[in-house]
Amino acid sequence: MNILITGAKGFVGRNLTAALEAIKAGKDKTHPALSVGELYLYDIDSTPELLETACKNADFVINLAGVNRPQNPEEFMQGNFGFGSTLLETLKKYSNTCPVILSSSIQATCIGRYDSEYGRSKKAGEELFFEYSEATGAKVLVYRFPNLFGKWCRPNYNSAVATFCNNIANDLEITVSDPAVELELLYIDDLIDEMLDALEGKEHRCEFDGVNTVLTEGGKYCAAPVTHKVTLGEIVDLLRSFKAQPQTLVMPEIPKGSFAKKLYSTYLSYLPKEKVSFPLKKNVDDRGSFTELLRTANCGQISVNISKPGITKGQHWHHTKWEFFIVVSGKGLIQMHKIGSDEVLNFDVSGDKIEAVHMLPGYTHNIINLSDSKDLVTVMWANELFDPAKPDTFFEVV
Repeated sequence: MNILITGAKGFVGRNLTAALEAIKAGKDKTHPALSVGELYLYDIDSTPELLETACKNADFVINLAGVNRPQNPEEFMQGNFGFGSTLLETLKKYSNTCPVILSSSIQATCIGRYDSEYGRSKKAGEELFFEYSEATGAKVLVYRFPNLFGKWCRPNYNSAVATFCNNIANDLEITVSDPAVELELLYIDDLIDEMLDALEGKEHRCEFDGVNTVLTEGGKYCAAPVTHKVTLGEIVDLLRSFKAQPQTLVMPEIPKGSFAKKLYSTYLSYLPKEKVSFPLKKNVDDRGSFTELLRTANCGQISVNISKPGITKGQHWHHTKWEFFIVVSGKGLIQMHKIGSDEVLNFDVSGDKIEAVHMLPGYTHNIINLSDSKDLVTVMWANELFDPAKPDTFFEVV
C-alpha cells in the first residue's frame, strides 16, 4: 500500500510516519495485514511535483495538513480549506479514488454555539471532503480530534499538556487560570493505533450529540475509541508528582491504559539532558553498601545491596514483611531459620544462575558472600515501604 501523508512534519505526522516506517521495515509486527509500500511525506516545504506523484500513485491518503496559529485569521481558511481543495483536485486529475482521511477538529462542532475562524475553516474542510466523496465515490474518513498530547508535540503552540510538560520538566513557570476546566484528551499512540486500523479498513465510526462523541456503527464521522476527560488541576498535580520522583523515589500509580501512564511517558519526553539521570543515596559502611532504587505507592520498594567478600548481612526477621533476594553478581549463601524451631533453609545463590528467593515471614534470614575477592550484588524487593515508626524488623542470628 502506497500512502500519502500531508502535514508529515507535524506532531501527528511525525508519529504516524515513525509507526508506518517501523511496520514497513518489519520492526513492528502488530499489524500483519498491513503492507506498507511507498511513503509520500508531503509538507509545506515540499515540491508540487511530489504532490503530483503521490496523488497519482497513492493507495491511501492521510491529510494532516492544516493551520493552527496563523499570523492572520484569513490564513485559517487558506490552510485548512484551500490546501484540501488542491489535494482533492490533484486526486481527481489522476482519477484516483483511493480512501482519504481528513484530520478535523472537535471545534468544528462548535459552529452556531461559539464560532471561531479555526472552527469554521475545519467545518468548511469537512464539507468539501464529504462533497468529494459523493461526487467520486471515494471513501472519506473525517476525524474530529479533541486535544492531543504525547511525545514530539510542540509546547507553547496549541497544546496545554505539551506546555505544562515542557515547563515543569524544565523548571519554568506555568499558568493555570482555572484548575477545574476539563479537557477531553487523546493520546498520540491511541490516535496512531486508530489510523493503522483505518488503513486496514477497521475504523471506528461515531456521531456527535452536540457535546459528546458517540461511537456508533454507520456514523458519519470517525474517532479513536479511547479518550480521557481530565481537569487542568489534575494534570498539573500528576506532573508535579512525576517531577518529584527522583527525590522521593516514589513511582505514582500508572495502571495499564490509564491517563497517568500516558502522561508520564509524555512528560519524560520533555526532560532536559541534565535531568535524564539522577543520583541515588548510597548508604556505605565496612560491610558494603545499600541503595534504595524505587518506591511505589502500593507495591513496596526495590533496592540493591552490595556485600564485600566474606561479609554476612541480614540476621533479622519480620512478622508480616516479605522480600525477594535476587543475586545478580557473585556467589553467596542465603540462610533462613524458622523462629521457635530447628528448621534451617539453605540456598546457594549466584549471578551465574539468577533466581529469586523468598524471605519468608517468621524466618530470620541472612545472606553471606562466599567469595574471598568479589562483591556480592543482590537486588532486593520488599512488599512494603520501610516505616521507621513500625519497622517490623527484629535482630536474630540465623
